[in-house]
Amino acid sequence: MTDDRIATEVSRTIAAPAARIFEILVNPQRHVDLDGSKMLRGAVSNEMISGVGDIFSMRMHLAEVGDYVMMNYVVEFELNRRIGWEPAPGDAVASEDGEYPIGVPAGHRWSFELIPDGPDTTVVTEIFDCSSAPEELREATNNGATWIESMEETLARLDSLCTN
Repeated sequence: MTDDRIATEVSRTIAAPAARIFEILVNPQRHVDLDGSKMLRGAVSNEMISGVGDIFSMRMHLAEVGDYVMMNYVVEFELNRRIGWEPAPGDAVASEDGEYPIGVPAGHRWSFELIPDGPDTTVVTEIFDCSSAPEELREATNNGATWIESMEETLARLDSLCTN
């Protein structure tokens, strides 16, 4: 059996229990603090992520696009172990004026996997999975490889938030 998954993964060992790390990941208001891409501008609401089916929206900025909103559909949730979401355009700017339908996931997924390594240490892996993304997105992100540096920065920031 072949694995058709197209994913980029970056891992870091953080000297904090998985529950502490997960507490930050389920709070969209904290995502700006850990964002290594510097694209996030803030959560649209104050609601915490509580499980699969939740939707949270983020204000974002990209120089080529300007300010826009992305909706994030939570598709993975295992308490203190895993959280993941599939982004979708949340406004006309993100949809590129209708080219991509508002509210329809774009075919990629962001997730975090937490594996305890003792009582106070966790291996955290950030994953960008573009297996279901259109060829255009896979090419634009080099199958996710263009995100490696910002993923490393995200995990460094997460480490700092959990250990300082």
